[in-house]
Amino acid sequence: MSRSPLPPNMPIVPRLPDKARIKLIGAGGVGGIVCRFGLMFACSLAQKQGTDVDWVIIDGDEFEEANRSRMFFSRHGFKATVMRDDLRNLVEDSRVTLTAVPKYIDEQNLPTLIQDDDIVLVCVDNNATRKLVSDYCDLELRRFALFSAGNDGIGESSSGRLVRGTYGNCQVFLRGRLTSPSLTQHHAEVANPTDKLPTEIHCTELIASQPQVLFANLAAASSLLNALFLYLSDSLHYSELAFDIAEGRMRPLEIPAPQASPQLAVQRFS
Repeated sequence: MSRSPLPPNMPIVPRLPDKARIKLIGAGGVGGIVCRFGLMFACSLAQKQGTDVDWVIIDGDEFEEANRSRMFFSRHGFKATVMRDDLRNLVEDSRVTLTAVPKYIDEQNLPTLIQDDDIVLVCVDNNATRKLVSDYCDLELRRFALFSAGNDGIGESSSGRLVRGTYGNCQVFLRGRLTSPSLTQHHAEVANPTDKLPTEIHCTELIASQPQVLFANLAAASSLLNALFLYLSDSLHYSELAFDIAEGRMRPLEIPAPQASPQLAVQRFS
C-alpha cells in the first residue's frame, strides 16, 4: 500500500538496522556535509541502540585550494582519505567504524563496494554515476536503500538551459521491505546522461567543474539526511523531494511513494 504523510502528533523514532553499513559516494560540497552530520547522527543512534555501524567514504577526487569556498578540509589529498582523517574525532569511543576508499565508483568495483542491505548515499555531481549506481542496484541487488541528492551548478546545464544554481532534489530508491522508483524511472537526464563517469574524463576536464552555491549544497545535504531520518523511522512517505532556495520551497514531488513489499511487510528492516 502507499505511504501517507505523517500525522503532526505522531512520534518519529529512528532505528538503525543491526550492523548497519552506510556507503557514502562523493565527499565534495554535498557529501562533506552529509558525512559530518550523518556521522554524528549515526554515532548517537548506534550508542543508544548498542549496535555497530560501518561508514565508508568513497571518492576518487582530491581536495584542491579552489574547494575551500564550499568545503571543509585540513589538507590537500584524496577527499575520502582526508575526510576520514578529519572526522576521526567524531567516531572515537563510538560504535561507528570509519573507512576511506579513495576511488571513483565504476563497473569493476561496484560489486565489491555495494552489497545487499547497504544504505547508499549518493552525493555526486554527474548523472552518469547516478545511473551506474541505480542500474547496478536495480539489476544486481535485492535489498537496499539508495538516497541521491544534488543541486544545479551556476551556468549552462547539460541540456543547454541556463540555471542559477538554486534548485536541487533528493531521490529515494528502495528495494526490500519497501519499494520505490529507480533514479532513472522519472528522470530522462539520469536515464540518458550527457555527461561521463569521472573515470572516463581527462584530468583537465575534471578540474573545470561548474560553480555551485554553497547554500544549495547545504539544502541538498539536508534533504538527503531528512529522508534518511524518516526512512530509519519507518516514516518515509515520498520518493523524491525538490527544493529551490531562491523560491523558498522544499516539497515532495507527485511520483509514486514508497510502497510496502507484501512478502516482506512484516519485517522492520530488510
